[in-house]
Amino acid sequence: MYKTLIVEKNDNLCKIKLNRPEVLNALSLELLQELQKALKDASEDSNVRAVLLTGEGRGFCSGADLGNTSIDTNIAATIEENYNPVARLIYNMPKPVIAAVNGIAAGAGMSLALAADMRILSSDAAFVLGFTGIALVMDASGSYFLPKLIGRAKSLELAYTNRKVFAEEAINIGLGEVLFEAVDFDRDSTLYAKQIALGPTSTFGLVKKQINESYNNNFEEQLVLEAELQAIAAKSADAAEGITAFLQKRKPDFQGR
Repeated sequence: MYKTLIVEKNDNLCKIKLNRPEVLNALSLELLQELQKALKDASEDSNVRAVLLTGEGRGFCSGADLGNTSIDTNIAATIEENYNPVARLIYNMPKPVIAAVNGIAAGAGMSLALAADMRILSSDAAFVLGFTGIALVMDASGSYFLPKLIGRAKSLELAYTNRKVFAEEAINIGLGEVLFEAVDFDRDSTLYAKQIALGPTSTFGLVKKQINESYNNNFEEQLVLEAELQAIAAKSADAAEGITAFLQKRKPDFQGR
């Protein structure tokens, strides 16, 4: 079904693996188009309750495939048609989207990881913006997410120096949330994501909406949104199960709705 991706669906988890290991999963236009399709499918599939995005081989994603992408007067159109839809699909998906960064995440590949709801890092993971190294600026949503994760000054420091940030530092400055050893990274990151896939998926989607909109809302607007979304959450089957399980002192069995 896909030429540049490996897509597996098991235990309510959709695992999407970028599959161009010979070029560290560089983003060709074909890969980006297929990734849009895979993300749309995962969003619409009611059996999918979380998405795990990772890379085949020793890299997560080395960024744009510059050997097959022209930097010309149509670059803005290329970004809008191919890169930005991927970021929008991840950002707006009403389900958890987790990046499992198994190696280098560079340029637009770093942007792809930053767009995810959270990042699980291998001890072999590393981030590098890369853009200013070839006199370009951030794209594919990187400039939106990076300062929100690590702050303005640190974002500018990484952009100006174009230095590589390895796994331990990445965790310390806020580029990643969970760190696993490289030797069992595929297994451990998948098990972690599967646990999230067992959670109250529709509630997670509402929480994601709360966090996303908090960047634009003032205090009063956010209070109104909280009340509105709580009213929706309280009517869900998972809320009924969660409250019942709490009263019965047992673990809830969420169905994601």
